[in-house]
Amino acid sequence: MCSPSATLTVWAGSWLAGCSAPDDVLEALHAWAPQHTIAAGDPVTGGRTDLPWSSRGNLPGTGMMALLKVIRESMAQPGAQLRLVLPVPGDVRGLPTGTAFAADAIEAEEGLLIGAPGTEGTGLIPQWTDEDTLQWSVYSTPIPPAPGQDMSLGEAEYAMREAVRDAADALLQLHTTSVGSAESDPRELIEAELADYSRHDYPDSIPLRARKILDTADHVAAILTVAQREPASAPTSASAIGAQESLLRPLWDAIRAARLVAIHAAARSTP
Repeated sequence: MCSPSATLTVWAGSWLAGCSAPDDVLEALHAWAPQHTIAAGDPVTGGRTDLPWSSRGNLPGTGMMALLKVIRESMAQPGAQLRLVLPVPGDVRGLPTGTAFAADAIEAEEGLLIGAPGTEGTGLIPQWTDEDTLQWSVYSTPIPPAPGQDMSLGEAEYAMREAVRDAADALLQLHTTSVGSAESDPRELIEAELADYSRHDYPDSIPLRARKILDTADHVAAILTVAQREPASAPTSASAIGAQESLLRPLWDAIRAARLVAIHAAARSTP
């Protein structure tokens, strides 16, 4: 799983559909951090919900059952949806512009919108308060219309198959293995990245094709992470930096788009 918000979207969808228990949701979130709290992300939400408020999540929050209560109440209105957002610089589609939620989601590069499009709803953003605690900030925010029609699962699956090949090509271009250095073996580094992703389980209710897309997206992300992180691939000039960014950005964009399609398909799945 790529982020705490993605985990919460998938497991909350399964819980609301009656396919998972509340404890299953909490257990899945504990794979990210042993402690989770919830607090208001803005003073308006703090006054409306009586949650403790901190602009940066630095105050102790309430327990995790309060998070499930917020989700259930926000999903009670007709037409309500769970919508994952994964904004990055240059692409903030799906965010309610000019809101505290949007500003903090851009900084966190993730978040969850809950509610019916065109109405006032709820936003959730995870923020690390220390290495063992993840605090979920709750925002009162308008729910914008969907940014556009998602690609189909079939299209996302095909895009990820192509991305595996393109990511491998990028790795060859950007990474040079040092002779005799086992620590620099790209295959071992990729396996380590994949092991980190595999700590996070999916609910049994997730469509098989969506699961396959998410697994492939994790594989591509692991390859790209190794390709751009290792010293051998570090660009040494402005032109080299631009070339590396031009090579990798379309692949990261493809991963993000495929993950959104698969996560939303999983969140909508019903028995």
